[in-house]
Amino acid sequence: MFDKILIANRGEIAVRIIRACREMGIKTVAVFSEPDREALHTQLADEAVCIGSAKVHNSYLNMNNIICAAVEKKVQAIHPGFGFLSENSTFAAMCEECNIKFIGPSAQVIDALGNKSNARDMMIKAGVPVIPGSDGVVGDAGKAREVADKLGYPVMVKASAGGGGKGIRIVRSEEEMEEAFESARSETVKAFGDDKMYIEKLVEKARHVEVQVLGDSHGNVIHLGERDCSLQRKNQKVLEEAPCPVLPENVREKMCNSAVLAAKAAGYQSAGTIEFLYDEAAQEYYFMEMNTRIQVEHPVTEMVTGVDIVKEQINIADGKKLSFSQKDIKINGHSIECRINAENPSRNFAPCPGIIGYLLIPSGGLGIRVDTAVYEGYEIPPFYDSMIAKVIVHGNSRKEAISKMKRALYEFIIDGIDTNIEFQNSILNNPDYQKGNFNTSFLESFLAEWKE
Repeated sequence: MFDKILIANRGEIAVRIIRACREMGIKTVAVFSEPDREALHTQLADEAVCIGSAKVHNSYLNMNNIICAAVEKKVQAIHPGFGFLSENSTFAAMCEECNIKFIGPSAQVIDALGNKSNARDMMIKAGVPVIPGSDGVVGDAGKAREVADKLGYPVMVKASAGGGGKGIRIVRSEEEMEEAFESARSETVKAFGDDKMYIEKLVEKARHVEVQVLGDSHGNVIHLGERDCSLQRKNQKVLEEAPCPVLPENVREKMCNSAVLAAKAAGYQSAGTIEFLYDEAAQEYYFMEMNTRIQVEHPVTEMVTGVDIVKEQINIADGKKLSFSQKDIKINGHSIECRINAENPSRNFAPCPGIIGYLLIPSGGLGIRVDTAVYEGYEIPPFYDSMIAKVIVHGNSRKEAISKMKRALYEFIIDGIDTNIEFQNSILNNPDYQKGNFNTSFLESFLAEWKE
């Protein structure tokens, strides 16, 4: 087993990984930017190294500085968390060259799955259902119009190297195509340094359902069931739950088997997530992409399966076999996660950095978990993502989980900054949400009414 691991991240995910390592008897090294000098992850780790200034390119995206810190502290492995360098194949290759284990898939697998059009081709060959779309990348708006005419509008222009909702445009007519294509391509060049685009048919009123998979270096691949992540604002997830409340059992089985098939086709080793669009009316699902990292929403899967996904990642990276088989995985009850952000929903969700005064984190009773890196007196910096906590609950039923989450949010008090807690509460109290009657467009219409 590894003696020491460096966590190349910050915030709640860095804290989450440090805690898993401590339970496994592994020492940890935190890295931090200048504004994060007093951050919780730097205090919980055994050692901490400053790797640069506030700008992410000078710190959390500074591969050389992170590798230097790892070499200096004599770590055997690096856990990238999510975001930042977690899906960067260059960083994974650098770790390998320095004889440091990257806790995730190989650089080659990251490259193969990170390019959305290549991943799509791989899934077609593996027999995994994909959304109808272009045959590979499209070079210009004229070619994009030709593809869209064959598919029929509406379509989506998508970046091959995209992620986080960037490089995506919905196009509903031929007249919109040129502007949408060039706008999406410009955005993806700035975000990812890549201008390759492809076209997909837009599946409207679909649900975003994803399957958690684990693969080891001994050829074993299993799934841990699915999550419903349909509640999104501007392609960013807001609230997630497991399992999906409307998935028929026969579709669930096929979807989860497709996820395992996809991971095997990629030769996947580590924790990963296969994302599908689910057409509820037709009971059809389509592969969207694979995320080659731990997900923000992984705790809901942990709550319903009892599997510690971060520990499994570490064990897989250390060359161990999965500690269970598919028949050992049982889905118990229902889990919901609410992302708590330092933002003001009434001001178009404007970020609200600042100093936290009084802080009361919900606790007590079975099935409540809060993943966070904030504390009283902590100053939330303005340089990074606004998510400051995740509240996760587990109940014997979805109804019980909703009630438990409402109780937890009622007890969650943060003074000194604005948060989206009341916004999350309003979702939980919405009759359509309570009935499970929602899809990826739900929050758009919900917000229009909520603002009035």
